[in-house]
Amino acid sequence: MTYSQRDKQYNWHPYTQHKTAADFPAIVKGKGALLWDENGKEYIDAIASWWVNPFGHSNTFIADAIYQQLTTLEHVLFGGFTHDKAVLLAEKLMQLLPSNQKKLFYSDNGSTAVEVAIKAALQFNYNQGIKKTKIIAFEDAFHGDTFGAMASSGISFFTEAFKGSLLEVARIPVPTAGNEAKSKAALLELVKTNEYAAFLFEPLVLGAAGMVMYPPEELDELIAICNNHNVLTIADEVMTGFGKTGKTFAVDYLQNQPDMMCLSKALTGGTIPMAITTFTQSIFDGFFDDDTNKALFHGHTFTANPTGCAAALASISLLETSEMQQNIKEINESHKAFEAKIKSHPKVKTTRVLGVIFALEIKTDSEESYYGTMRNKLYNFFIQHGIILRPVGNIVYILPPYVISKEELQKVYETIVDAIEMI
Repeated sequence: MTYSQRDKQYNWHPYTQHKTAADFPAIVKGKGALLWDENGKEYIDAIASWWVNPFGHSNTFIADAIYQQLTTLEHVLFGGFTHDKAVLLAEKLMQLLPSNQKKLFYSDNGSTAVEVAIKAALQFNYNQGIKKTKIIAFEDAFHGDTFGAMASSGISFFTEAFKGSLLEVARIPVPTAGNEAKSKAALLELVKTNEYAAFLFEPLVLGAAGMVMYPPEELDELIAICNNHNVLTIADEVMTGFGKTGKTFAVDYLQNQPDMMCLSKALTGGTIPMAITTFTQSIFDGFFDDDTNKALFHGHTFTANPTGCAAALASISLLETSEMQQNIKEINESHKAFEAKIKSHPKVKTTRVLGVIFALEIKTDSEESYYGTMRNKLYNFFIQHGIILRPVGNIVYILPPYVISKEELQKVYETIVDAIEMI
């Protein structure tokens, strides 16, 4: 039996209805933007394996940093101890983060980074004797699968089974073209009630919603509204962080900065699960007290894992190289050139580009569901042609490793055109 066949005996995959799923390709090797399965078939990883591998697979620079750390100190508990890599990573991030961010809290994935932020927002108010138990988020947002993050996500079929068990969250329209006034009015109405602890948002791009994009000027106004009404702001940069939008963080496009930020995915270059939630000094001070009960009681066994920190330090150093920054610019230019060619296609409804992110929406006669017929047909077509893309309904997006070659990227574009013609 092949690995792919043996996989079905034991493994339960994410976001998968196994009764209708086909056998999954078993990947045995990766290098750069390429992956190979057990049969030797080559795939271009055009979404950086769910947005985590900006520097490509089997990156030797990050691997060497991990090896050195594993043979020095693989792990030590962070409760009651610290270590050099956690300190060095914190110092490095402080050079890159907005100047109002002063404290870091380590966790292990994007959902828990969001969970920490939500818990901190609620307890920050509780510690002051203020009752604010609700959160504001965008419609169609996605923030993760743990309970607080899931409650804040607006993609209903992900959360339908848990409706009665979730934190109360109010949703406002995303301030895309034509919805700017509605978004601001909805937020203003909510914050005036003094019931909401925080506004949680994906800055500039809603990833799982289909790379929905909105301008920084609109987000600046929403943050200002929150600031004026003592509602904390949380930027979920799990997807957008570390160069995806063309800047290190999406919030680097803003004038008004969030109170908290959530980081993961590309943080370690796709090698070791790790996440960080960052805070302003004033939020940290809200937990700094002689009363032990006012501490933030959250953590897990692998908090600030030294090997993960070493991988993150190596990953950030790669991001800062002139070569990688040039790669990001060239991908952006390639996306814009492809957009100029494809946007007038009779089957294309809309296109959008930001940084290394490209998305197009295919015209349909009816509303296309998230995992509907068109999506599955497109996905299977891409896999058959050696391209890893995961369409969202009728939206096809590219978010490639920064090391993808021009030839590989061109093949992705050509395959998308062929897929559109096939629909």
